[in-house]
This record gives sequence, C-alpha cells and structure tokens, in this order.
Amino acid sequence: MRWSGQEIAVEQPETLPGLARLSNLVRSVRTPEFAGITFHEVLAKSALNKIPGGGGALPFGWTINPYRGCSHACAYCLGPETLILMADGRQQPLWSMQVGDAIMGTEVRGQYRRYVPTTVLASWNTVKRGYRITLADGTELVASGDHRFLTERGWKYVTGAMSGQDQRPYLTTNNKLVGFGRGGLTAISRKLDLAGMAVKPDAKLQIVSIEDLGNEIDLIDITTGTGDFIANGVVSHNCFARPTHKYLDLDTGKDFDNEIIVKVNVGEVLAKELAKPSWERHPVALGTNTDPYQRAEGRYALMPGIIDALAGSGTPFSILTKGTLLRRDLGQIADAAARVPVDLAMSIAIYDDELQQSVEPGTPSTKARLATVTAVRDHGLDCAVFMMPILPYLTDTRAHLDEALRQAKAAGATSVLYTAMHLRAGVKEWFMLWLEREHPELVGRYVQLYGKGAYAPKEYRKWLAAKIKPLIRAHGLERGREDPLTGGVRSTALGTTRTAEGERVRFRPERSLIPEELPPSAVGGAAIEAQPTLF
Repeated sequence: MRWSGQEIAVEQPETLPGLARLSNLVRSVRTPEFAGITFHEVLAKSALNKIPGGGGALPFGWTINPYRGCSHACAYCLGPETLILMADGRQQPLWSMQVGDAIMGTEVRGQYRRYVPTTVLASWNTVKRGYRITLADGTELVASGDHRFLTERGWKYVTGAMSGQDQRPYLTTNNKLVGFGRGGLTAISRKLDLAGMAVKPDAKLQIVSIEDLGNEIDLIDITTGTGDFIANGVVSHNCFARPTHKYLDLDTGKDFDNEIIVKVNVGEVLAKELAKPSWERHPVALGTNTDPYQRAEGRYALMPGIIDALAGSGTPFSILTKGTLLRRDLGQIADAAARVPVDLAMSIAIYDDELQQSVEPGTPSTKARLATVTAVRDHGLDCAVFMMPILPYLTDTRAHLDEALRQAKAAGATSVLYTAMHLRAGVKEWFMLWLEREHPELVGRYVQLYGKGAYAPKEYRKWLAAKIKPLIRAHGLERGREDPLTGGVRSTALGTTRTAEGERVRFRPERSLIPEELPPSAVGGAAIEAQPTLF
C-alpha cells in the first residue's frame, strides 16, 4: 500500500488522543495528497447504528457512519498542575486524573447551566505551544491555543482570528470566564455537594492578559461524560466535539478534515450484520451524522462495499450528502435501486455565491452540488434538495427563495425540504461571531429571535411556511419528507410492506410526519440532533 511509508506510530503525540489505547486501531497515517489530515484507521466491531425513539407508530431508525470526523482532537490540553474540581468538592491536579474518577462538569438544565457530577472517560499527554491566561482575581491558566473556555458569551478558544483559515471565536481582554476562579476554590471545597448549583459568570474573572509562552510545553487533557470540567475554578471544554458539531461548516477544514476516524472494514462487518436472520431489512440512512462522501471517501472508497451489502440483502437505504463524490457511485446506486428502494438528497442551503463561500468555506459550491443533482437525475433516480437551514433575514427573502427553487428545479430536483435555522448551545457562538463580522446590523434581530431558545419563534416558522409553500408549487416541486428519527430524507420504503413473495407494495399514502411550522422536538427528541444544519 503506497501510504505505508506515511504511517505514524500510535504513541506519537500527534496520534488522536485515546485511540492509542484501542485494540481496534490499525494505524494512523498522513500523506502529502491530504495535507494537514491524519487518518486513523480502525476495525469496526459493528456498522449499523440504531436510533432511539422508534417503535410504536414509527419504525426504528438505522444509520451507518463509515467515518467519524474528530473535532479538535489533538489540540486541546492544559498544564499538568491545573486543579480539577472533584465530585466531592476537593481539587486534584490534572496530572493525577485517572479514567473512572468522579469529577464535576456542567449541564444546561432549563435556563441555567448547573454543576453536575461526571466521570473521566480518557486522559492523555501531548506537547503543544503554551499560552498563559491571567484573570482579574489572579487565577492563571496554562493551555494550548486550541483549548476552549466558557465565557459570558459562550465557548471561545484561547487563540483565533476574525477571518481566514484560523477563523473561530477566541478570547480577548473584553471577555470574562465563567466559574468561581482559583481564589474561590477554598470556599467552594467546603461544600461537599455542588450538584445542582447554578454556574454564573464572576466579575473577578475578567481576562487581564493572554501571553504566548513562546515554546512547546507538556500538556494534559481529559475527556468527560459531560464534555467539560472545572479547571482552576473555570468551566473548561474537553477534547471531543459534541454531536451538534457534525454539520458545523464555519470551520470544516479544522474540525472535520484534520482528524478522520476511518472504519476500514465497515463493508464486511455490515454484510455480516445484514445476513443475520434477525435483521428485518429496515431502511438505513447514510449522511445524517457524518457525510459519507466527505474527502476521505476519495481515498478509502468505503461506500461501494456498503451499497453492495445493503442492496444484496434487500435493505432499502437513503443518502444525504454535500459531497460531489456521489457521482462516482451513481451507476452502482442505480443498479441497487432496481433491487431496493433508494432515496438520494443533496444538502444545498444557500444560492448566493458570495454568501455561500462566507458561510460554508471548504464545502463544494452550490453550482457543483446542483450539477450533482443533475447527474443523479441523468441516472434515472429521484433527488431531493435539503434547503436547510434557511437563515432569517439572509436567505428568507422571496427573491432568494424563488431563485433557490428555480435553480433546484432546473437541476432536476424532484422535491425540496426546508426549515428555519435553529441555533443550539455550542454552535450559536460560531454563528454570532460570523454575524457580528459580516452582518452586524442583524445581531439585534437574531438576539430577539433566538433569545429564548434554539428555535425560531412559531410565528416566524409559520410566516416562512406561508411564503415558501406557494413558491414550491409554482416551480412544480414537491415538499419532501424528512425522516423524524434519522433527520435524513424519508425512505420511500416506509410506505410499503412485503408480500409473501418478498415484493414491496404500498399500503398507505406517504405524508410528512413533521408539520413545517413545528421544530423537530415537537415530534420527538431523536430528530433534534440528527437534523442537518449549517450552524
């Protein structure tokens, strides 16, 4: 294999944290053809993922993720002497943390973030360039530039930039951190049960300075059950990104292209799972968590084996992607569609070229994705277009919606799906930073729209539905159906049943299970994390 010379020893600092301990890690490799990317090849133990929330009136949802994009995996880390708040109120140095230790994290409950017990899931050492953050109360934190802390305005990195390759929310002396600071540890430590206490910004935690130490230093990080921990009295994010980052496009190059976990044996594992007598050939969705046609697929070509296994077992499947690499497999997908129901969808949210490049740097252009829709249709297959999310005051004008639908129709789209943007915690910070830079005049309006939650108000959603529904009809398009469990395009197989001879026949008309005026949470929590969004 021509990549064998690029193999990285798994004990090297560059190796993805935690993977070196896994028995199923084959190797980590780099290649000049994918500059800046590390591929971590693993042997998957399973391929099919069951989505919770099924049963009753809805069948269970199933997905396959041949890749796992690992956000920020090698970059976080703190100084070894950083004090970590334990679940019993004591503080212990970071270097002493072990897997299984009970510590304090935080969790949003209702309108407040509160301290909650959590567990250390992993710990590792690395070497990174160090920075010292000094707070007004004297608290000092030594961390890498890629570490994140919770501020009064959300999660922010130690270093970053307003634009360009390093664009991301970052700390400045205008920010204050959230917590009680190192000076408050003595008082806090006397309270042996912190669980449920509200986490609040402290005026004494204003950032006074951020100093580049000028050299690489030994650092340590941990992964926890809540995704964060309390470091020197402030709330600190741990390494692995939460699921909400799966469609975050503002930093795709750094978040999901730098560290890729590749399930190199996913095709053969899937074939074995599908051959089990217990498999009932439920529809399987691809692309609702990580894009199966992301850049890594150009190297590993895992999808052909997955498609063969699904079609060969009589299992219907759907694919949602932004990747134009889908065109490589269209012949094979068309052959599969002759045997099982197949549903395809392209995610194309923005039809203004300048806005698209600003919002989605690093993704295929709208023009390239529309050409892929045309290629799908040329192979005799239907193709839905996901116009998700629609950005209030930016892509919700009649002119933009009309042009978007015109282009989708011209490309051959058979249906469209749409929803207003929703901004979840951990994602909102990115969008608001971008909005402040590119459209500061809209900041106040967005604060008003999303001040009470992640979803746009019901009135706005109804207004949007009233505007776009006539346009969909005018362009001769249908409103597509979203799967409420997986968040992908709803499989046409869900409206069918099998005869005694194994032939699929329709038993009821298809209809959308989610009214356009309602957020996914109105139908069931399972769809919330799966819904593809830009932010």
